[in-house]
Amino acid sequence: MTLRDGDLERLSESVIRTGSKSFAAASKLFDARTRASVHLLYAWCRHCDDVIDGQDLGIRSDGSAPSAPAGTLQMLRDRTTQALEGAPMREPVFQGLQRVVQEHAIPHHHVFELLDGFAMDVDGREYESLSDTLDYCYHVAGVVGVMMSAIMGAREDATLDRAADLGIALQLTNIARDVIEDAQAGRIYLPRQWLREAGVPVADVAAPQHRQAVFRVVARLLDVAEQFYEASEAGIARLPVRCAWAVETARVVYRQIGREVMKRGPGAWEERIATSSAQKLGAIGRSALTLGITRTWGKVPAREHNLWTRPKARGADDARASFANACSNRQGY
Repeated sequence: MTLRDGDLERLSESVIRTGSKSFAAASKLFDARTRASVHLLYAWCRHCDDVIDGQDLGIRSDGSAPSAPAGTLQMLRDRTTQALEGAPMREPVFQGLQRVVQEHAIPHHHVFELLDGFAMDVDGREYESLSDTLDYCYHVAGVVGVMMSAIMGAREDATLDRAADLGIALQLTNIARDVIEDAQAGRIYLPRQWLREAGVPVADVAAPQHRQAVFRVVARLLDVAEQFYEASEAGIARLPVRCAWAVETARVVYRQIGREVMKRGPGAWEERIATSSAQKLGAIGRSALTLGITRTWGKVPAREHNLWTRPKARGADDARASFANACSNRQGY
């Protein structure tokens, strides 16, 4: 059954409110039209992630592993293809995807890049190098930043590249926060090269006796995340003011999670790190101040850097390797 626009928007809003309280708070700063489209896109992304993992809004529904994940992924590809081709869709999340892609002319290959990211989990991909980890981060989060920026009206490569930077930074933060939980589920996103250097067997990442060494690896990863957060600032400055405010707020909130991991040290995983309502309100205020200064005294200049960026005209392998090569010259990377 096709839902009316209002019903579809209310459903997608409830998904983001439950699935990501941090992003839900930031999204309130968007204008109504942008907010509705952001929620629709988020609902589809969340649905695909949950279906692959056998979860409901990030929570395992019955304690069991998802059945036939490869078949489930193919089902998602098929339904996504039908939605993008304009076929009538019964499921609200695919109705929403169809609407937002059509309304904002989001290139279809970006949609499938996200599914390619989920395929990495389905296939049990191993992340040997930093470049491999960044490739995963782009596909499950960086490309979401690109699509979100398209909703906000961004079309220039320079802005979209910085949106990918922010998405990658957010995912690196998620990896750092959830590293033990992920390892217990058999998913290791930390570069295996770094784990070997720290003396941590891949099979024992979650073992308590390796907390100090794992923290050292996570600290390296968060240093990389900081570079991506810094690079993303130039893209945020190019967005419309309300969009910039919302995105900057999300950037501040997630960045704080990484800094809290660093503050807690090896005890960071004794309980899940989250931001309080007061911290979110503070992030909204700090973001407004930052943007006010930026827009009063001039836009933030684009930083010259060699960060990994989304594959475009140049070869994907060169794009994936550029940041890792730059890092090899910094602090023992």
